[in-house]
Amino acid sequence: MTIRHADGLIRCAWCGDSDPVYIAYHDEEWGVPEWDDQALFEKLILDGFQAGLSWITILRKRDNFRAAFDGFDPAVIATYDDAKVEALMADAGIVRNRAKIMGTIAGAKLWLEIMGAGKGAFADYLWSFVDGKPVVTAAHGMGELLTQDASSQAMSKDLKARGFKFCGPTICYAFMEAVGMINDHVVDCHRHSQV
Repeated sequence: MTIRHADGLIRCAWCGDSDPVYIAYHDEEWGVPEWDDQALFEKLILDGFQAGLSWITILRKRDNFRAAFDGFDPAVIATYDDAKVEALMADAGIVRNRAKIMGTIAGAKLWLEIMGAGKGAFADYLWSFVDGKPVVTAAHGMGELLTQDASSQAMSKDLKARGFKFCGPTICYAFMEAVGMINDHVVDCHRHSQV
C-alpha cells in the first residue's frame, strides 16, 4: 500500500502522511545504500534499541542518542565504564535500557575487532550478506514485504556468534532495509527507482 501525499508524491504507507520527521526519513535516508563504517554501526545499534519500540520513537531521539553515545564513535564507546553506564541510564533523552546500553559497548569492542582483524571494513563485512549489492524487491503493498529472509538470518547468526546483542533476524532485516542493502520501497513509491 502507498499513500499519495499533498505534494503529489506517492510514498510507502509506513511513513504515514503527516509526520514531517518520518516523511523526511523515508525520502532522504531509508533505503539509500550506506557504506560508511561508523554510520552502519550507528544504524545497527539504533535498530537494536528499537526492539520492542516503534522506529519513530528512536528516530525522534536520534540526536539525543548521538550526543549521549559520543557520535557513535566505537573507539570511545568501547572505553565506557560503570560511571558512564549510570549516566546513560539517567539520560531521559535516550531509551534507558541497561542491556541495550551494555550491548552497545560490547558491539563497539566487536566493531573494533572486525576493523582491526584484517578482514576488511565493517561495511564490507555487512554488505557481504547481500553479495555487495542491494537486493531490489518488487512488492506492490506492505502485505508483500518480508520481516526477515535468508540474508538477515545469516547476518543475525554471524553477528550473534561474534557477540553482538539485539540483532535477531527481524532487526537485521529492518537494518538492511534502512541502509539500502534491501530496497523494500514498494514499486509505486517514488523512492523505489531512485534508490
